[in-house]
Amino acid sequence: MGKIDAYIASWLSHRESLIELLEVVDDDHLNFKPWEGAMTLSELVQHISNSTSMFVQTVKNGEFTSPAKDNRINSITELTDYLQAATEQTISDLKSLTPAQLEKEVEIFNRTMPGIVLLESGKDHEIHHKGQLFTYARLTGAENLPFFVKL
Repeated sequence: MGKIDAYIASWLSHRESLIELLEVVDDDHLNFKPWEGAMTLSELVQHISNSTSMFVQTVKNGEFTSPAKDNRINSITELTDYLQAATEQTISDLKSLTPAQLEKEVEIFNRTMPGIVLLESGKDHEIHHKGQLFTYARLTGAENLPFFVKL
């Protein structure tokens, strides 16, 4: 298994758990946020998706690529569809990366690192926010949450 295949498998185990988490959230909680100024549940899911794409595109392009803007989403079904489509696109984009792109130094947020290190940082970012979403779900009364990774 190549470096990118191992990365995809690890990242996808977390993304699939996030998709499963949305199955236990009701439409009524789409705009839930635990404090004033926090992202809503919908915004946080989109932030995860858009940020992960930004990390991948930055490695692919060799320079910072701005993340996409949030969409107006009206249901958990729409949010799940959005996340699944973004996941498929991210897998495709990851598979298109070359070994040279993974090793090439890229600059982002005033730091320089090899592409694969940036991807790992992006995965850590996604995991951090996924943990927040597990807390959001519990605060809305959701039960039977999925395991934190899809095995």
